[in-house]
Amino acid sequence: MSVTPSRIYLASQSPRRRELLKQIGVNFEVLLLRSDAIRGLDVDETPYSDEAAEEYVQRICAEKAATAYAVMRYRNLPNAPVLTADTAVILDGKILGKPTDTAHAAQMLRDLSGREHQVLTAVGVAMNDHVEMAVSTSTVKFVTLDEERIRRYLLNKEGQDKAGSYAIQGLAGAFVEKISGSYSGVVGLPLCETAALLKKFNVVTP
Repeated sequence: MSVTPSRIYLASQSPRRRELLKQIGVNFEVLLLRSDAIRGLDVDETPYSDEAAEEYVQRICAEKAATAYAVMRYRNLPNAPVLTADTAVILDGKILGKPTDTAHAAQMLRDLSGREHQVLTAVGVAMNDHVEMAVSTSTVKFVTLDEERIRRYLLNKEGQDKAGSYAIQGLAGAFVEKISGSYSGVVGLPLCETAALLKKFNVVTP
C-alpha cells in the first residue's frame, strides 16, 4: 500500500455514490458484478436473527468488499483499492430494508412519520487482502405524513429501491424536519469517513 493509486474501483451501481465520490475529486471506475463464473460469491443481504444493526451493515459491507476485490482479481484488472458501502434504515432497533411493493413502502413511511430513526452506512475499502471499515450513524426526524402525502410521494417511485422507502436527496428531503449526523451518509456514502479510509490506501482527497 506504499504505492499511490491513480484510481479506485467503486463496487456499487448507485448513481448517488458516484456523484458523492466525484464531489470529493476521487478518480474511480465502476466495478459491476456482472454474471460470470465468480457470481456465485454474491452477497446475501438477509439479516441474521437478532443481529445488531451496526454489526449487520459492517458484515454486509465487508462481504461486498471481499467479493468485489475477488472479482477484480478474477478479471485480471489492474490492482487498486475497491470501495463498497451498505446503508440501513433503523426504526426501534428494526432494520428496514427496501420495499417489496407499494403497500410495503406505504407502511414504512407511515411507521417513519413524525418520528426519529437512524441511518447507518458502513464503508469498506479492500486491497491486497486488507480491508478497512468505518460506520456513520445519523439520526433523522420526519414530519408527520398524512395518507395523501404518502400516496403522492409513492406515485413518483423515487423510494422503491431505497432502504426505508425514501431518498433524502430527492422529494423526500421535504419530509426531514431535523438531521443529526452526516447528510452524505444518509444519502449512501459518508464523505468524511470515506476520505479518511482512502487516505489509509494513499488515495488523497481535498
